[in-house]
Amino acid sequence: MRITNALPLLPLVAALPTAQPSAKPLPLIIWHGLGDRYDADGISEVAALADEIHPGTLVYPVRLADDGSADSRATFFGNLTTQLASVCDTLSSNSSFSSNNTRIDALGFSQGGQFLRGLIETCPGISVRSLVTFGSQHNGIAKFQNCGTWDLVCKGAMAAIKGNAFGEWVQGNIVPAQYYKETNQTTGEPTKNYLENSNFIAKINNERHNKSAEYKQRLASLDKFAMYVFEEDKTVIPKESGWFAEVNMTSMEFTGLRDRDIYKEDWIGLKHLDRKGALEFRNATGGHMDLTEKILTEAFVDFFGPEKLPLSINEQQVVFEEL
Repeated sequence: MRITNALPLLPLVAALPTAQPSAKPLPLIIWHGLGDRYDADGISEVAALADEIHPGTLVYPVRLADDGSADSRATFFGNLTTQLASVCDTLSSNSSFSSNNTRIDALGFSQGGQFLRGLIETCPGISVRSLVTFGSQHNGIAKFQNCGTWDLVCKGAMAAIKGNAFGEWVQGNIVPAQYYKETNQTTGEPTKNYLENSNFIAKINNERHNKSAEYKQRLASLDKFAMYVFEEDKTVIPKESGWFAEVNMTSMEFTGLRDRDIYKEDWIGLKHLDRKGALEFRNATGGHMDLTEKILTEAFVDFFGPEKLPLSINEQQVVFEEL
């Protein structure tokens, strides 16, 4: 979704301590949501806020086309496997973001959050310190969003699905379908159709029998993974997907992350992150993507900026013994 509320810039920031001049903040990549574009005013204001809080922050808004309109269209139409590979190549080949030279931070809005997580899991050319997501769909969606009256691109994407969300063409071309999760209405378990045909969310959540050890290792290397869920979110169904929760849409029974196999069996490293204190489950007031400067400032202060002092040898040993 778009960041619709312009941020009144920076009255909160003046009271915050700034980083020491010698402490250079890590670069920040931002991946926007469905229907938004990398050069939108809202994204530019978020980038300005990041630089105000941590002066000198190099910000890169992820884009799939240099033309903003084409980039927006790519949030609806495209193959996520191809899109992630393209972003990986762009970042890996840039010395300002490549793991050969630096770690980076990542900020994802709505669907951009799970895309960044997928990027972390699949891209060996970057090394991410902190991942922060707002209103994302880490456990997929149970229903597709309603389109605005005049949003013809959205309506075109939804029409293409036509009750065949897991068809080969749809899974290779319609972006929201690739994080749609179909479950059995009685058991609440994922369907065979979903597990066999999902092009994205089943894959990056390691839900299939053959699981990628690399996905787990890469995600578990994060220092922090903070997930914000909007309390009044009516766009993401279920909104608790932003915390990897499972909701049976028939019984409305809620199963939190720590009670799910993805955590218990540590399919993608979430249990490891939790044990080292790296998982953050946070609330944000308002509806979907009702971002305020206050909540963004909190996130930027807590999770971004310069590198912290490295762990001691003994601390590092404790962390990696858990993997």
